[in-house]
Amino acid sequence: MRDYPTPVHDANAAGADKRFGDLPEWDLSDLYPAPDSAELERDLAWLEEACTSFAAEYEGKLDTLDAAGLLEAVRRDEALSQVAGRIMSFAGLRYYQNTVDAERAKFMADMQDRITVMTSQLVFWSLELNRIDDARLAAMLDENAELCRYRPVFDRLRAMKPHQLSDELEKFLHDQSAVGAAAWNRLFDETIADLEFVVDDEPLNLEGTLNLLTDRDRAKREAAGHELARVFGENVRLFARVHNTLAKEKEIEDRWRNMPTPQTGRHLANHVEPEVVQALRDAVVAAYPKLSHRYYRLKRKWLGLDTLEVWDRNAPLPMEDETTVTWDRARAMVMDAYADFDPRMAEIAQPFFERGWIDAGVKPGKAPGAFAHPTVTNVHPYVMLNYLGKPRDVMTLAHELGHGVHQVLAADQGELLSSTPLTLAETASVFGEMLTFRKLLANAKDDAQRKVLLAGKVEDMINTVVRQIAFYDFECKLHAARREGELTPDDINALWMSVQAESLGDAFSFMDGYETFWAYVPHFVHSPFYVYAYAFGDGLVNALYAVYEESGAGFQDKYFDMLKAGGSKHHTELLAPFGLDATDPAFWDKGLSMISRLIDELEAMED
Repeated sequence: MRDYPTPVHDANAAGADKRFGDLPEWDLSDLYPAPDSAELERDLAWLEEACTSFAAEYEGKLDTLDAAGLLEAVRRDEALSQVAGRIMSFAGLRYYQNTVDAERAKFMADMQDRITVMTSQLVFWSLELNRIDDARLAAMLDENAELCRYRPVFDRLRAMKPHQLSDELEKFLHDQSAVGAAAWNRLFDETIADLEFVVDDEPLNLEGTLNLLTDRDRAKREAAGHELARVFGENVRLFARVHNTLAKEKEIEDRWRNMPTPQTGRHLANHVEPEVVQALRDAVVAAYPKLSHRYYRLKRKWLGLDTLEVWDRNAPLPMEDETTVTWDRARAMVMDAYADFDPRMAEIAQPFFERGWIDAGVKPGKAPGAFAHPTVTNVHPYVMLNYLGKPRDVMTLAHELGHGVHQVLAADQGELLSSTPLTLAETASVFGEMLTFRKLLANAKDDAQRKVLLAGKVEDMINTVVRQIAFYDFECKLHAARREGELTPDDINALWMSVQAESLGDAFSFMDGYETFWAYVPHFVHSPFYVYAYAFGDGLVNALYAVYEESGAGFQDKYFDMLKAGGSKHHTELLAPFGLDATDPAFWDKGLSMISRLIDELEAMED
């Protein structure tokens, strides 16, 4: 990166932790050379003029277009989305590199404000499209094959038709969005990034403190747990305000849109039927005793404890190798697993490591967690990690790189069709994890190593399935309770604890202060009800991997075709070539049975 007024702290700079080797960082110049670059100013000027001319030519006239005219309009809308997406991807990624940098925060806010103003002229587009007579639109789609390719776009818009407001109200909601949810999201991000924790006299950020919960030293894990509770407790009023405001804002908009439940909007966005999500949720909750409850009793025995505390949940096993995994080793492990599945997968992943598409180091002010951002279809995705050399960090690399591969493959669908619904967006990521796990398991040198690998995978699956469904239940309870009135921090704490004992089981005790641990989960703030997508993806991949093991040759081509489809097909169409159907309630039991069988194997190793 170059010409940035405030350079990001380099994880490889003098004084940085060198245990992991040279960690890559982003080169955002594929988006724009700098925030004051001529290229960015050019695109901003083009976008402003293009939005104005689009509105002038089409507002109030969509119902007069023939199929060819509508196709041209759709393509112009797609071009607008691409340029706006490129600008906001650049601003957002710079911000997430250092969320406490005032210049970066201002730049992102300024870009968001400018684009919100420009695109306010386009609010009419989806509203007027939904006013086109169903029969007339169907005839145009049948008449023009190129327009018909965009049928999923129209289907998604049509699904929102019963919840559409007046033109004036839709424009108001669009214009005020920058000071609504987006502003509260930013407050949350900046607050989280600025939190300071002190463990054994060492100042740490959130990511570093959470990492201590996987430390071999139980005293250090306990200290980290109490320190997290202390800092969350000191800030719980602010986090409660964020959640109260966002939940109330959502309730108001949902009420105006006649959304029957708080979850309806997410289900519509995910193109998934509510009964499918309910079947998933019910299957996971029913499986708590044979999954998480059973596994944590085993772990309690391995750790030699009468009761597990919350800081023991992700503790390493006594027989686990303490060796730190260097970045080069992690890269080799993931790339070998990808290449063994199909060389094409490794080829797609290779540039991420070589061209500045991954930002891996833990840095001051950097956003916590990990993600893969697709940017726009004429650039490439970027992956963010906070790499600390743990075995779980290797799996996180495999996970996010899977997203990246998926996003590259789907890009050919174009801006409007490349984005995969959240329920399927986790497929390639979880499948990438599974490939890496199976590769490591096959190369285990003895039963002890195999046991550690199995336990690690079970824990990851429990975190992905059990924990996320517990999160989903917490959100359902939170939004339902907020509809009845303002929630105090104690109210939210009680909702959090109501799902924890149920999901984790009787092996655990819960320290004072754990009731505030809802406060740091970003999904609750940024993407309400997102979390069930993780469980959906894990269950789907478990079933998909079983098909892979049984089917042999030909699976890879079908798998790549599924990823290439992006958001152009419904989940029933995408899964049909594999003989899978997520609308069948028994489908979820197949995926959960795989986790149960791994726990069976661990229990057998105790004999």
